[in-house]
Amino acid sequence: MDIDYSSLKNNIFDVVAEGQIKLGYHREEIRMYYPLTSLNNFLHTRFNDEEMYRELQNFAGYMGDCAGKISISRNKSRFCFNLSADLVEYVHTNVEQSEFLVEFINTIAKHHIVIEDLLAVFRKYSDKIYFEKIEGSEFDYLIYFVDGKPDNYRYCITDEGCHMTYHRFTEDDFREIVS
Repeated sequence: MDIDYSSLKNNIFDVVAEGQIKLGYHREEIRMYYPLTSLNNFLHTRFNDEEMYRELQNFAGYMGDCAGKISISRNKSRFCFNLSADLVEYVHTNVEQSEFLVEFINTIAKHHIVIEDLLAVFRKYSDKIYFEKIEGSEFDYLIYFVDGKPDNYRYCITDEGCHMTYHRFTEDDFREIVS
């Protein structure tokens, strides 16, 4: 069975790049954690914990060949990806920052913004956005680009009074959260 690693690789790159936008670049190791359900979604598999762990050793070899070393450990259904400083540097050097994400993060980092400020950022990059006020959830709003451009993430926004926070999910992971 040939596994397509591109979705998982792209997500790792996206998360590292997002962190670099927020915190700046530092040449250092990073640890990331994924649940089994997310990994199965990325790889389009239905592996159990042990099968996934074995497959992720192949993924680690694949990443070492193209970007930098990853080591993977697990605690039951939770997998830890230890990304080497070389891989973090690879993302910094080779993955172009999303103009949208830079502007979004710079906007949401400000105090006393309102949801319309965030919607304006989304609308600047596309007229095809989905917006919903969420009732009965830990999040207040859901926003995303309907056609997946400039990205395909689901942005869950929480209004905490004097500032807003966000969580960014893949479509599959968002579906898991709300189901």
